Amino acid sequence: MQTANIAFARSIATRRSWAPIGGLGVLLFACALSAAATPPPNADPVFPFSREVEAFAKANVAGPPVRNATLFLGSSSIRLWDISGSFHDIGTVNRGFGGATTAHVLHYYRRLLPPVAPRSIVVYVGENDLAAGTAPETVTRDILALLKKLRSDYPRAPIAFLSLKPSPIRWTLHPKMEQVNAAVAARARADGFAYLDVGTVLLAPDGLPDASLFRPDGLHMNARGYQRWTGLVDAWLDRVAPAQAKAESAS
Repeated sequence: MQTANIAFARSIATRRSWAPIGGLGVLLFACALSAAATPPPNADPVFPFSREVEAFAKANVAGPPVRNATLFLGSSSIRLWDISGSFHDIGTVNRGFGGATTAHVLHYYRRLLPPVAPRSIVVYVGENDLAAGTAPETVTRDILALLKKLRSDYPRAPIAFLSLKPSPIRWTLHPKMEQVNAAVAARARADGFAYLDVGTVLLAPDGLPDASLFRPDGLHMNARGYQRWTGLVDAWLDRVAPAQAKAESAS
């Protein structure tokens, strides 16, 4: 995947006036960026993310619960999304925590749910799983297990799974991401959730990740990247709203 690394470096170089560097240099540079962006480990390695999960619990009792909210659940791509600002016309609850894998979300599942049943649910997980070396088949299994739990707990809520995104720094994982995306998408209708392709909108015309939509770390999206996600999710929410209202009125 050297060409993808070179394309990423060329795009970054254009924006920052850095000199072009070879494929190996880009790879070393990307690894350094990734290491620099990695937060210090949790104080208690036995219970990773315990502080973030505790913050969610405190938020649950800090004020009145948000009713008819859309729950956004997953990893740092959810956490860093300005959910309330992007979807100002609806109630939202953000339950994203940085570095989380699907296994982490499953482990803390009950503690991540809001006190009031959400109106709809948006999920993004799986990318960190692959980056940690988990096999695509295992990632798929865990994602589907999470979606089945949500469907069982919230039988009337529309649920959307956002496809794994083509992060420039993780472009070498793209074939595995596509494998997971295809397997999850194949189960969408049978398992009662929507599969939203949010990766294609992050690609440049040459089919490589558009680095202008990502932060300098090559992993997380910037405001322009999130604008594209917001448009896709907002359109999905508009589509499911009439059907949901009809179901609620019939109950």
